[in-house]
Amino acid sequence: MRKALIALAAAASLMLAGAAHAEDWPTRPLTMINPFAAGGPNDVVARLFAQRMGEILGQSIVIENIGGAGGMSGADRVAKAPPDGYTFLQGTVGTQAQNQTLFKTPAYNSLTDFAPVALVVEAPLVLIARKDLPVNDMKEFVAYAKANKEKMQYGSAGTGSAIHLGCALVNMVAGLDVVHVPYRGANPAMQDLMSGRVDYLCDIITTAKPQIDAGTVKAIAILTKARSPVLPNVPTAIEQGFDVDAYTWNAFFLPKGTPEAIVRKLNQATVEAMKTPALRQKLEAAGLILVSEDRTTPEYLAKFVQSEIAKWVVPIKAGGISVE
Repeated sequence: MRKALIALAAAASLMLAGAAHAEDWPTRPLTMINPFAAGGPNDVVARLFAQRMGEILGQSIVIENIGGAGGMSGADRVAKAPPDGYTFLQGTVGTQAQNQTLFKTPAYNSLTDFAPVALVVEAPLVLIARKDLPVNDMKEFVAYAKANKEKMQYGSAGTGSAIHLGCALVNMVAGLDVVHVPYRGANPAMQDLMSGRVDYLCDIITTAKPQIDAGTVKAIAILTKARSPVLPNVPTAIEQGFDVDAYTWNAFFLPKGTPEAIVRKLNQATVEAMKTPALRQKLEAAGLILVSEDRTTPEYLAKFVQSEIAKWVVPIKAGGISVE
């Protein structure tokens, strides 16, 4: 009996210590892992949020870029980090949803190895074509691709990238069978599209918009349910009769086992940052969509990731896409 009481007292002491630790958090700088190379669209989001969230929390947030394996290397670093709230992940549709099907043996389980914090932004994908492709809308594009499939190619930022899977979804819905050309990043893929070496690309709006505005590529369709405020004259694929809803997203995750009080505190800092006018203006100018406040809870993010995994299983398996 005495041993049982001692054990209970020890457990209670640990719980109180944990609660006190969570209440004081953070007492030192945090590290945000961006699981992609510096300079891309994800890096823009990371830097804007890190600065504002650091101001709100009273501690600086250092961004560490850990690329490799489609973002899996960086995400795995967070999955295996101490659950003390000082290391968190800027996850994406790739790291948390698509990779679970793409890789035969994922390094982590995105549903059980992380503590969801908040979904923050979505970035529509845009179907763009070389400027001299003789089409102007989805119906013309699909008809042309079916008639010329033997000589057409589409590019991507690499096998299994969000850009690749966006076009895989377009191809599946439209019944296209076109050769895929993977590049080592979105920039070389865009360069070859501009020079006419590939015929189309499903790019993230932040990098597609400048080329569309400059007339170096041709916009065929926004690949989300609603038109983009920054490209209001480009109709959606759905408007044009093709049921495609493809976008990337960014969300924050802590390692599993992180105290609930810390998860909530980081969530509150995230939501407060999202309400900052300067941050909103910069993100929206880039074509990014801040999610509504009812979609920013940890509970929503947990269900959202589950639904995204299920959504992307279909085009990945239909296209026979896998990454070793």
